[in-house]
Amino acid sequence: MATRFDFDIGVIGGGAAGLTVAAGAARLGARTLLVEKAPALGGDCLHYGCVPSKTLIHTAKVRHLMGRAAEFGLPPVASSPVDFRRVAERIRSVIGAIQRHDSVERFCGLGVRVVFGAPRFRDDHAVEVGGRVHTAARWVVATGSSAAVPPVPGLDRTPYLTNRELFDLPELPGAMVILGGGPIAVEMAQAFQRLGTRVTVVQRSGEILSKEDPDLAGMVREILAAEGVRFLLGAKVEAVREAGGRREVVVRAGDGEGPRVLAADAVLVALGRRPNVEGLDLEAAGVRYGPKGIHVDPRLRTTRPHIFAAGDCIGGYQFTHAAGYEGGIVVSNAVFRLPRKVDYTYMPWCTYTDPELASIGLNEKRAQAAGIRYSVWSEDFEANDRSLAEGCRHGRIKLLLDEKERPIGLQILGPRAGDLLGEWAAFFNGKVKLATLAAAVHPYPTLAEINKRVAGDVLASKIFSGKVRKGLRFFFGLKGRACGPPEM
Repeated sequence: MATRFDFDIGVIGGGAAGLTVAAGAARLGARTLLVEKAPALGGDCLHYGCVPSKTLIHTAKVRHLMGRAAEFGLPPVASSPVDFRRVAERIRSVIGAIQRHDSVERFCGLGVRVVFGAPRFRDDHAVEVGGRVHTAARWVVATGSSAAVPPVPGLDRTPYLTNRELFDLPELPGAMVILGGGPIAVEMAQAFQRLGTRVTVVQRSGEILSKEDPDLAGMVREILAAEGVRFLLGAKVEAVREAGGRREVVVRAGDGEGPRVLAADAVLVALGRRPNVEGLDLEAAGVRYGPKGIHVDPRLRTTRPHIFAAGDCIGGYQFTHAAGYEGGIVVSNAVFRLPRKVDYTYMPWCTYTDPELASIGLNEKRAQAAGIRYSVWSEDFEANDRSLAEGCRHGRIKLLLDEKERPIGLQILGPRAGDLLGEWAAFFNGKVKLATLAAAVHPYPTLAEINKRVAGDVLASKIFSGKVRKGLRFFFGLKGRACGPPEM
């Protein structure tokens, strides 16, 4: 690399994508700079997203299980009101424990120089931070995303919550209105309802989790509704206002009735994400971007080939694991100079409701949109012995096969679905045969047996067919059924 630059590679953003690039580049011997605008590394996932939300979800699940004690043959447990300050303290303690893995000291030990401050491009090789200019032969923009706030009348004059404020509330809201029906909205709806908040979800479309198949999304909605979450679907938010220290959300539902007013102690805005590109002066670097994010090619190069972008700021799959994957793609292209392209064919994801909803590859909705003919093979969790032992009767696994009976996607709605999906991630990415999965021995009783079972169902339709039975009868003289009506 040219010696006129201060660094071989500069990374803007200390979240999942940026940390992956910085650690990988430094360990490969590249002189690496990492710039982070926030006062600590870790990004939105650690401080305001994945980690605090999953910690809160588990706390809520524990309380929910306590309320079900009698179902497991235990004495009923008296449920006291939740002190949310203690819940928030535990969330902060978990963040603090994980923060040590994303510390400046750790990255300095890897050889990365970390600088805190608001960065902006001076040109396509120079970035200014705190009045000092740093140059690098290659740059990576990994600035993440923030909650998108809709232009609802009165919202800008009314206190509201996003994921940044949600996990540090001074007290548990008595009532909460959630705007949106995506993963964050439904996860938090169930969690706060279980903690004791009266939750109403207002969704613009006619179903929650609109990217998922309607049957599984509908099952999630029914489960949450049974726990007390109220849903207003096909609804438009006409105004938000403050009234006597509380919030009022004016909603016109799709039932033809007039507007109704929802009173609440808190309003959570969960209507998608927007890329963090403000203040970067990307124009000075010649980097193009739009409302959905920074424009990149399949190698994650921007309109300047020596400037890369990864993570939420490119507007694709906005998951922490996707950002980490993209960071690895950038390392291959920027450091190894290998022309590696992204491939999202088998990008997994999971919505952490209880039960969880996990997916990989195509679901029915996407297969139909692509014009792909398919068949569906499914198993219900109520037939899984471990699921029954743990008191989990809801859920289903769905395997999609194309016309040539090749697996093209899978969805799991069930207990620990995100963990169960790991076997399928290895299956799809490793091009494993269904026969191999069906023949694999799983310990009993485990939830993972449902993976083996649905694979076995596909093969059973061939192995136990009438044609095979006739062949065995002809060659080996098998006599057929010993009980029940005769075979036709």
